[in-house]
Amino acid sequence: MIRIVAVFGLVSLMGFAVAPGEAVAQIATNVAQKSPWGAGDEIGALNMMTDDSRFDVLKQITGGKVYDLGRDLFPGMPICCGAFGDPNFQIFMTHAPARDTAKELLSYSGDGVTMYLHTGTHIDALNHFGLHGKIWNQVSAEDALGTRGWSKSGVDKYPPIVARAVLIDVAKSKGVDRLPDSYSITVADLQDALKKQGTTLRPGDVVLTRTGLMTGWPDPAKYHMADEPGLSLEAAQWLVEGQKAMLLGADNLAVESFPSSNPENFVPVHTYLLVERGVSIMEALWLEDLAKDQVYEFLFIASPLKFRGGTASPIRPLAISIQHR
Repeated sequence: MIRIVAVFGLVSLMGFAVAPGEAVAQIATNVAQKSPWGAGDEIGALNMMTDDSRFDVLKQITGGKVYDLGRDLFPGMPICCGAFGDPNFQIFMTHAPARDTAKELLSYSGDGVTMYLHTGTHIDALNHFGLHGKIWNQVSAEDALGTRGWSKSGVDKYPPIVARAVLIDVAKSKGVDRLPDSYSITVADLQDALKKQGTTLRPGDVVLTRTGLMTGWPDPAKYHMADEPGLSLEAAQWLVEGQKAMLLGADNLAVESFPSSNPENFVPVHTYLLVERGVSIMEALWLEDLAKDQVYEFLFIASPLKFRGGTASPIRPLAISIQHR
């Protein structure tokens, strides 16, 4: 069922005025959708990326400065889902040299980690969430979920990502270091920020939204999911349907704002993007350096680890400025 959502007048949230916008046709159906790329599709909107699109953005590089958009992993770091019982990040030595290394010809060090795959800077795969027992492309748990995880749409199926990307600095557009707790970014907010930046979106873009939440990293009291600012469902819809974005990311822990206003779905943006639109999500991105240098258009490079059937993978994304055209 399609319903029309319209906002009239001004709504105030902690001093923020939300400007009136056009009515938005919200078509979150809460039903897993078939892929337009065929019955065998397991990567969704990443199919928009081609050899030609990669080469086109590579040709536009203007310099050699590389921006690291990833955060380091360490015990005690903020994680999104500790309240659900998921493991915290731990790193430990499995082999260590003698304290008096002068007695050894060869010193051998090795280590291991335990972690939830949705830890730190990472990408969510399309099997991360489902609706009514089905994930993207209407794949059912009955058919594709085993004791070791999903056999469909795992992060191991994802190609290396090389694409044009755009930063939308909503916090700067609002004149603040970080957006207020639980602030839901509207379509008008995105449009206003893009206008102030002089930036345009194109089909197939990677779109990264800055809330400013990373200014609290790595303090778990300041950087956490429970009341984070982020995208509204309407804003996410505008990006992927209106602007044809290929991949979304943000500097918060879940891209969307929390808590959800939907009592039946605590992650409505996640389910809309992953299950209904086949659009993957990147979380906990470090966007402060890009924002400081006002780099809004860039080459984006990231490659997930091939965890077979994994619902996510840590990534270390890179950004390199490209020419404006």
